[in-house]
Amino acid sequence: MRFLMLMYPSEKAEQGAMPEASLVAEMMKYNEELAKAGVLLALDGLQPSSKGARVTWNAQGRPVVTDGPFTEVKEVIGGYWIIQVKSREEAIEWAKRVPSRDARKIELRQIFEMADFPADVQKAADNPAVKATIERIEKSARS
Repeated sequence: MRFLMLMYPSEKAEQGAMPEASLVAEMMKYNEELAKAGVLLALDGLQPSSKGARVTWNAQGRPVVTDGPFTEVKEVIGGYWIIQVKSREEAIEWAKRVPSRDARKIELRQIFEMADFPADVQKAADNPAVKATIERIEKSARS
């Protein structure tokens, strides 16, 4: 099972404050534990929302772009991990170990696997170009 762990940062981080070196060291130790356990697939920290944009669609179905920063700091994601574990409970245990000095909360979301979908959806999603790209990414991650 793959899970996306979303980190919601403190307001200080969203305002663009750089993390303290000691916090980065704690986070790297945690990331190393994930890697050594063989569960870490991907991770990244995200820039503040002031450097981003949101695309929404109006009633006519046209895209509307809103530049950051976003006022709802509670909904801003500061970083993520993708982990592969045996169970939801194992994912929760990893989330509980995140160094929390800069995290207000960690949200866990299970990632769909193709096998989760009915056959007709799997057939509709069968795209050789996308498959080739995913295989290239996975091969690159293994090397």
